[in-house]
Amino acid sequence: MKIASVVGARPQFIKCAPLSREIRKLHREILVHTGQHYDPDLSAVFFEELRIPEPDYHLEVGSGSHGYQTGQILIRTEEVLIREDPDLVIVYGDTNSTLAGALAAAKLHIPVGHVEAGLRSFDRAMPEEINRVVADHLAGLLFCPTGTAEQNLKREGITRNVHLTGDVMKDVLEFNRELAAERSRILDRFDLTPGDYLVTTIHRPSNTDQRENMAAIISALSRSGMRVVFPVHPRTRKYLQEYGFWTAMPENILCINPIGYLDMIRLMIGAGKILTDSGGIQKEAYLLGVPCITLRDTTEWVETVQDGWNVLVGADEARILSAIMTFTPVQTQRNVFGETGASGRIAAIIDGWVP
Repeated sequence: MKIASVVGARPQFIKCAPLSREIRKLHREILVHTGQHYDPDLSAVFFEELRIPEPDYHLEVGSGSHGYQTGQILIRTEEVLIREDPDLVIVYGDTNSTLAGALAAAKLHIPVGHVEAGLRSFDRAMPEEINRVVADHLAGLLFCPTGTAEQNLKREGITRNVHLTGDVMKDVLEFNRELAAERSRILDRFDLTPGDYLVTTIHRPSNTDQRENMAAIISALSRSGMRVVFPVHPRTRKYLQEYGFWTAMPENILCINPIGYLDMIRLMIGAGKILTDSGGIQKEAYLLGVPCITLRDTTEWVETVQDGWNVLVGADEARILSAIMTFTPVQTQRNVFGETGASGRIAAIIDGWVP
């Protein structure tokens, strides 16, 4: 078969890496990079480190409002799909690239496979929630990372071609964890002692676009008494500068440019705790066995909270500071994301699927 994979953002590059290797054993893959993440630190470095083949198409959409970005991806992806006429289009996760890729394929009557299907935060104020719900209802093959995701689809009446596969992120971490330990020198570069620092990532509009939220988060980090390593997303940096926080950042917060996947794994493994509003990093923290403090009021990764390894604190300064000081998982993790090998299981389902 000819399979078109549509990716455009950091989390999708990571998830695509192991599945692309499996797909190419028996099928021809057309890799479409929408350009949703276009900064080299958020794009090219991941293709290099994760050994992802060069994209066959780079749509160079870039940033913009949700409507503009989704529309441009839809228009440009449709042109590629008309030219290539694939048998299946695979989309990942919940970004605007996911939604636009699924829409372009569905309108051309090309079957859609959705990796990471069934996730729900039940918060329609999140653009990602809208993206994932629509993508699931357009998809003809749905690959669920957890039993909870499978049940979410069932409640929405989606039961056909739904597969509980486990999470491809486990495959990525299994493949790259030892490599990160061997190659990454990020702890030495910033003189970091394992367990004695925090890592934070902030990029969601619900935080970055509200000055009071950013002020509360930064104040809590400042009062933590710990070194905080903060890889800053370009969009977040723009707002920090606009609010006047960039030049007045507390001394214990180390702002650095976005980093590659191997450095990020090494940084997270060594962290005492991770504070984030990223869905992917919540899951990575869990899989790496590091306590996570989520700077949101809802999460699509409910299993990490139920298992006691993730706590939701929003952008409330007191709750953030309390979690930094007191939150400690008290139970051994359950195997909520399945065994490694999800990429192979997904590929096997595709191999046996008849359009």
